[in-house]
Amino acid sequence: MGVPAAVLAGLILFTYFSYRDDMAAAKARISSGSRVADTPCGPIEYALIGKGAPVLLVHGAGGGFDQGLEFGRPLAEGGFTVIAMSRFGYLRTPLPADASPAAQADAHACLLDALKMPEAAILGGSAGAPSAIEFCLRHAGRCSAMVLLVPAFFPPGALPVRAQPSFMFESVLGSDFFFWLNMKVARDAMLEKVFAIPVRDFKNASAGEQERILRIARGTLPVSQRRKGLWNDLAILASLPRYPLERIATPTLVIGIEDDLFGIYPGSRSAAERIPGARFVSFPTGGHLWAGRQGEVALALTAFLNRSVAAKPARAR
Repeated sequence: MGVPAAVLAGLILFTYFSYRDDMAAAKARISSGSRVADTPCGPIEYALIGKGAPVLLVHGAGGGFDQGLEFGRPLAEGGFTVIAMSRFGYLRTPLPADASPAAQADAHACLLDALKMPEAAILGGSAGAPSAIEFCLRHAGRCSAMVLLVPAFFPPGALPVRAQPSFMFESVLGSDFFFWLNMKVARDAMLEKVFAIPVRDFKNASAGEQERILRIARGTLPVSQRRKGLWNDLAILASLPRYPLERIATPTLVIGIEDDLFGIYPGSRSAAERIPGARFVSFPTGGHLWAGRQGEVALALTAFLNRSVAAKPARAR
């Protein structure tokens, strides 16, 4: 075997073992730490962390209970019980025939029933925002407060091409291997095109913040176990209705990032303007995962929830 052939064989072996080890770690991570509740709305995977007033954390596209735990950790440390669930089609929560935001909102209520929680604040991140809104519209008495964190509100017909099913998108987000490989060899492109974070924001962030972003991005693996939910989210986001936000009476916080590469900042601001009494907090940089802004975002979340939820008299479970 010549030297080039030996180098190629070594590279292939290195790639194989690296991929195998990373996938084993990813599967081990999602195989523990969660439970499945049998509810009238079907099985729902969830995990609980923290102690205090409950906050139902509704993850975004490509997520699951594990993404919810990542986003919810500052709240748990701030004195809240975080309920991190997997939405329809993600991990161990199956995709039902009706996987609309309204049906997901009813599933949120079913999960609270299973946990014997009469009410909770709800935090809808990105593609989790539509079902969070539906929850506060359909189950207003059970929604003590609502946070819309970088909500994925696109103008009609304006869903970015990179967020629509295509050969490239299908290749990266439809295959564990191609997703893993692209994170290895084209990390910056993945951060911008898949996670909507300007590379300059990532590189200007602290080492700890960079590690948080990469942990979230790599945490999308195994993408094969999130694929059904992801495609369902893309279909929903492509045809969102105009929600009657003016009817929401729940205390609401909306957080938007101006340079979010998904282009959803105007929709975030518009939503805050339409919800009576809503508070709007924005940051000029950070992209879709608020790179370099974790401390500020966590402070805004905990301050709002402390005012809106923690001060309320506790209800018996």
